Amino acid sequence: MSIARYRQFRQTLKNTPFTGRYMPYDWTDLPSPISGRWMAYSMMLDEFARELANTLNGFSTDVHRLSAWSIMIAPLPQKQQYEATEEFIDPIATNSVNLPYIVKGRFSFAAAHLCHQANMLKQDREWRDDLPLDRDIHQGVADQYGKPWRSYKKLKKALDAIDGATFRRGTRDFRNAYNHRFSPRFVIGITHVAIRKIDKGKGTVSYGFGGHKPLDLEKVVALLEEQQQLFYTAFEAFQGLVREHEAAIRAN
Repeated sequence: MSIARYRQFRQTLKNTPFTGRYMPYDWTDLPSPISGRWMAYSMMLDEFARELANTLNGFSTDVHRLSAWSIMIAPLPQKQQYEATEEFIDPIATNSVNLPYIVKGRFSFAAAHLCHQANMLKQDREWRDDLPLDRDIHQGVADQYGKPWRSYKKLKKALDAIDGATFRRGTRDFRNAYNHRFSPRFVIGITHVAIRKIDKGKGTVSYGFGGHKPLDLEKVVALLEEQQQLFYTAFEAFQGLVREHEAAIRAN
């Protein structure tokens, strides 16, 4: 039955419009040969550009798959929806809904490292290798080291839009719940049958009963497609930042 279901999915996938696009590879343009001073920047840029493209392209492929699944399972009876979700949908959907937060962090990590290296051009002899350890790098760190670069403002604006309130609300804060509590299910399954609430004004505690319905896959796909476009905007802004670095390195 799983094989037959997957064959049906592949046929549906062929007829499902692809709403995404794929990010390019091999687009960087540092001088060649390059001074040893810029070896760390060059090697980091190669890796970061490739891995960001890999992440975004994989996400676009998964959103397309989820779109096809949402079409295919809609008319199925509940038992078959459960089987398809358990076998195929849940791993892809879980990864995809978690990814906006991850992508935001990866762009920040890449920008922090590259701007830190490129700041040798801005600070010259005052430059210090004082970037925090990798595990301590977040968007605030990227903001600090990206400040000297005009193009960083555009990247920051693009990153601020990713994983915003609308997405978190639409997925019922899935990423946070999945990692720290119990997240809602996709397609089928009730969660949060008992919820504890505190009225801070009255200082009272109450409990609600009933449960939350699962996330509707079609609505989740629509939210992911919005994030997808924000990813592309961030990637283009990241390219703009790198272009500014490259021009400064070449002039130097």
